[in-house]
Amino acid sequence: MSLLFIAERLALVTALAVFLGLAFEDMYKRDEHSLPGGIRTFPMLALVGAALFLVDPARALAYVAGLLVLGAWLYPYLSAARPSFIVPICHLAAYAMGPVALTQSPWIVVAATVVMVLLMTGREQIHRLVEVVPAEEVRTAGEFLVLVGIVLPLVPNEPVIAEIPLTPFQAWLALVAVSTTAYVTYLVQRYVPARNTVLLPAVMGGFYSSTAITLVLAKRLKEAGSGAADLSAGIVAATAVMYVRIGVIVALFDPALAVRLLPSLAGLFVCGGALALWEWTRKRTDGHAAEFSAKNPLQLTAAIIFAVSYIAISVISTWVKTSFGAAGIIILALAVGLTDIAPFITSLAQGGATNLAQSVVMAAILTAASSNNLLKAVYALAFGGRATALAPAAMLAGLAALGFVIAAGYGWQG
Repeated sequence: MSLLFIAERLALVTALAVFLGLAFEDMYKRDEHSLPGGIRTFPMLALVGAALFLVDPARALAYVAGLLVLGAWLYPYLSAARPSFIVPICHLAAYAMGPVALTQSPWIVVAATVVMVLLMTGREQIHRLVEVVPAEEVRTAGEFLVLVGIVLPLVPNEPVIAEIPLTPFQAWLALVAVSTTAYVTYLVQRYVPARNTVLLPAVMGGFYSSTAITLVLAKRLKEAGSGAADLSAGIVAATAVMYVRIGVIVALFDPALAVRLLPSLAGLFVCGGALALWEWTRKRTDGHAAEFSAKNPLQLTAAIIFAVSYIAISVISTWVKTSFGAAGIIILALAVGLTDIAPFITSLAQGGATNLAQSVVMAAILTAASSNNLLKAVYALAFGGRATALAPAAMLAGLAALGFVIAAGYGWQG
């Protein structure tokens, strides 16, 4: 290390230690002046830690000896009746700044210091989270981190069956992608206040299940009777947002396919959004708020169902492609539209059906979505009644017809 490099890093460490000391004194020493540490102590600790590290950077014996001295100095405070562990943590952080700055990229020590300061200064706001966020939300976040950070890296990325290109890693990655979209939507739907109690929850719900939103709103539409145009607008809006969800899922696994599919998905989204907006402004009445309960999308049962569905659809898609060609995939897409289309679309985006032309894949995706729209139109009429749900059902059928026309165009290209 050159002298200029060392001087630059020591200057950075000193500034960050002063920054940390300011936050520490403001939060902890304002009412209790006897606490150790502060705006002068932290820069000294940082410089001493850097100097002791430079004495023996290979073995860091001098640095470890200094750490023992720091521990002995803090021992009287730690042996007090009710010590705050934030105090020794801040001292250790200041002492460690020097070696980190000298051996790692500057952004690491800067980011660590900024995060510590934000955690200290946001103490009251963070503690209030305990009252706002229930224990089940912490458990949900833990489940999400387990899915993404623990299980995914451990899953093998080799095909289990030679004839089927699907790997356990691809299956789990598909689960993670869909779960992430659903989880983010769940958080927004639960914690972001909505000015309109129907439209925003319907839009957010469309990111994880437009079919479920259609069922909820159709039932509420039947209870509200005619004139509840905000409810029928929510049904169409949820389906319009479904096209955004499809685009996001495809883009995660095949960006080139997503780019080619973008004009069609964007056009269908705009058409659906325009229909929903027209219906919402046509004759909107108040007092028809639907009861939306944002449910945890990371339940173990749901994860298992998705994983099994994904594997089954991938195997079936491979068999159909081998036995019946592109026409078989389109027919399969029609049938899949009567169920959950997410596993099918994810499988196609990951290349679940090998040697399939990209135009055929796009046709299959749009066919599945359109078939699903017809199913939702039937649900709207069945649960909402013909007198009240005819308008949203007709709009869903219109979107389905438009999707079939676009899919046919892609199919002819293949």
